[in-house]
Amino acid sequence: MSPPAPLKNVGAVVIGRNEGAALHACLYSTAPRVAAVVYVDSGSTDDSVTFAREQGVEVIELDTSVPFTAARARDAGLTKLLELHPTLTFVQFVDGDCEVDGHWLDTAHAALTEPGNDKLAVVCGRRRERFPDATKYNRHCDMEWDTPVGETKACGGDAMMRISAYQQAGGFNTTLICGEEPELCVRLRQAGWTIQRLDAEMTLHDAKITKFHQFWRRSVRGGWAYAQGAAMHGKPPERHCVRQSRNTWFYGTILPIILLGLGWLTYGISLALLVAIYARHLVKVRNVRLSRGDSPKHAWSYARLATIAKLPEALGQAQYWITRMRGKQATIIEYKPSGQTARTGEA
Repeated sequence: MSPPAPLKNVGAVVIGRNEGAALHACLYSTAPRVAAVVYVDSGSTDDSVTFAREQGVEVIELDTSVPFTAARARDAGLTKLLELHPTLTFVQFVDGDCEVDGHWLDTAHAALTEPGNDKLAVVCGRRRERFPDATKYNRHCDMEWDTPVGETKACGGDAMMRISAYQQAGGFNTTLICGEEPELCVRLRQAGWTIQRLDAEMTLHDAKITKFHQFWRRSVRGGWAYAQGAAMHGKPPERHCVRQSRNTWFYGTILPIILLGLGWLTYGISLALLVAIYARHLVKVRNVRLSRGDSPKHAWSYARLATIAKLPEALGQAQYWITRMRGKQATIIEYKPSGQTARTGEA
């Protein structure tokens, strides 16, 4: 049986930095199925650029004097894609460390072109962790990405978008170091577009989080995204990231400072209360995961890490506000070692 024909009105933008073999799998799973691919490289020191060019892929090497962001890379990639193929209707954004499922592109294209879906701007599917049992942190990522299907408020870094909708909303905000996809989706929805998560496999991703400090850094990045999201779109009716931001401040800063500070006055009673409140939060998160069909073992692990993450998330929020007040240039928050660099998408 011959392979499916490429989707003539779909292009792809792949972004990456030192992805190694993962980029090979990404391009092999993407390039044969779309009209064209642009690979945007953010300062790789491995063979990423050479390999992409050998595959006949258009390559953009970003200027290293300007701070890297995933938003900047994706926007530059789509600009080049449309210069080369101005008649494209849809674009598949994908991180270079992800392998696209063999059926995803057809599934996403069918959803976007289905009669009656003219206001559907973005479709995403299930991003899975390639090695969920390798570490508890990988498993946590896999569970975190498993969100409800149907109409939703936001997508992650892997998604197929209607180019006209992207352009109408003004595209990615290239200055954001994280949380750029939900922020774009806010503007898309404000312009009358919708976002859907399909009940379909989309991409495989290897988080490669093997150390606690990597999980901590990833959580710091998440806190930064909450703070910036709330600062940009926190006013009614959107209230973007406000609940997450307040929740993080409460559990990661206000609660421990007050109850630890009162420890000597209350003869330790406030410390016991602090433990009890955290335990209640942990059980609440565990019950949510159990209701989604997770095993007790995985639900407990997820709940423990989600509770611990409140501390670095609060630190990330504080870093955002301090950086903003000082008028400093934000730089990406990386959690993978050199050669396994994570961008600021949903990884």
